[in-house]
Amino acid sequence: MSLVILDRDGVINFDSKDHIRKPDEWEAIPGSLEAIAKLSRADFRVIVATNQSGIGRGLFDIGALNLIHQKMTAQVREKGGWIDAIFFCPHTPEKNCTCRKPKPGLLLEAGERLHTPLHGVPFVGDSRSDIAAAHSAGAQPILVKTGNGLATYAELLKSRQNNFPDVKTYENLSAFVESLISAH
Repeated sequence: MSLVILDRDGVINFDSKDHIRKPDEWEAIPGSLEAIAKLSRADFRVIVATNQSGIGRGLFDIGALNLIHQKMTAQVREKGGWIDAIFFCPHTPEKNCTCRKPKPGLLLEAGERLHTPLHGVPFVGDSRSDIAAAHSAGAQPILVKTGNGLATYAELLKSRQNNFPDVKTYENLSAFVESLISAH
């Protein structure tokens, strides 16, 4: 069974500069839930790895985050898929922890807990911090143009001597999943 790791905000659901603080603020990007279901049916393990600094900032608590994730996983199940695990970093950038992306700690923890080497495992994100975390963890960075992805893509194009020449880019999670499954 193969593994795919997904960022949450901007990849699975619409992002908010004010943070997603409660379940009714969480809204799936069209096609993302179906894409996760396709991965599940194609025998991929799906993991979510997400920074959630709103907890560290006191904007919401673990209970609210759990309710948001329950909503997300229930909607994925309604489409016939499942999420195998969710890893999150509750810290603010000022804490300088090892689990907050762009550092690889969250991804490394996922690989360790699942007893899965991350070399070549796709990590789908929408920001430079996702790309950097994938690189540092030995995973394959995948950029989608949803969320912050268009701005990130434009940055990468501008700095053609970018440090991330191996980043594959897709319009959205659905396009990535179609490509992955057809190549698998």
